[in-house]
Amino acid sequence: MEVPSSEEILECMSSCLSQIKWRLKPTSKRRLEIDVLALCTGMRPVVMIDYGGKLPELQDRLLSLLELIQEGLPVFKDLRVMVIEDMIYLINVRRLPKWLSSEPELFFVDLEQDPPKMVEQSKESNLGMQLRSIQKLFSSTFPLDGSINDTKTALDEANSSQSSLFIDLSCCLQDTKVTIPTLNGWLLDYPVVYLFGTDHIEDAIYNLSTKSLRIFKVLVQRNGTTGKDSLLEELTSFSVPYELSMGGSKEVWAESFLERMSSRWEECKHIWSSLDLQVSECYPQAIVL
Repeated sequence: MEVPSSEEILECMSSCLSQIKWRLKPTSKRRLEIDVLALCTGMRPVVMIDYGGKLPELQDRLLSLLELIQEGLPVFKDLRVMVIEDMIYLINVRRLPKWLSSEPELFFVDLEQDPPKMVEQSKESNLGMQLRSIQKLFSSTFPLDGSINDTKTALDEANSSQSSLFIDLSCCLQDTKVTIPTLNGWLLDYPVVYLFGTDHIEDAIYNLSTKSLRIFKVLVQRNGTTGKDSLLEELTSFSVPYELSMGGSKEVWAESFLERMSSRWEECKHIWSSLDLQVSECYPQAIVL
């Protein structure tokens, strides 16, 4: 599907936001614009909506927005609202299966240890196997043939009375010790994921709060923007403990990540005029996981 210009996409969004009377703060509206553009252009398969309100009102507003914008432009037809416990996401159900099948290599920071250590995903560890089972659940829920799998009883029951634009996958964390931050690290396509179980949350908070971090930001610039609107905008970002990322953007996982993002950017340069990876440092501070 050909992606229309960013101006056309954003004009449709702005009109629909006005119709449903969703008055977002300027910073939140800008983030929503970037997130939706990222989904529509294939730059990101999943985005987390941690702005614009709280559940259940945020869920209702997002569903109302999707219903309207999908009437306006075909490019929005693959967007859905997904909920996992108290976290809410927007996903592209056409692009997500391709990302799930590609299985990019992940690096993990074990936050249960002090100091944290970089580890490979261990299929032998309980936590590693549980995360792998969640990944398989996503793959079966969003198969490459583009259909929504009919065999998942728990998911069917959770969504039986919901809008067709809504998917509740809270069941994926049931009977596991996988935490939301670990799940998000994988689901939001970070190359480095914080790994810790629900029985080690306090350890993880302490081990991360007492360490300097490097912040990796993917910055983009939209085509057709001028003046203040031409500033670089954050597409996505993640952090890694300072001592485990001494090479900065030259780390193997950082280079692979940038190569992956650049490959996606090549297919949508009519939307984004530039893409860059910026690395900064952050001193120890209180962390909320």
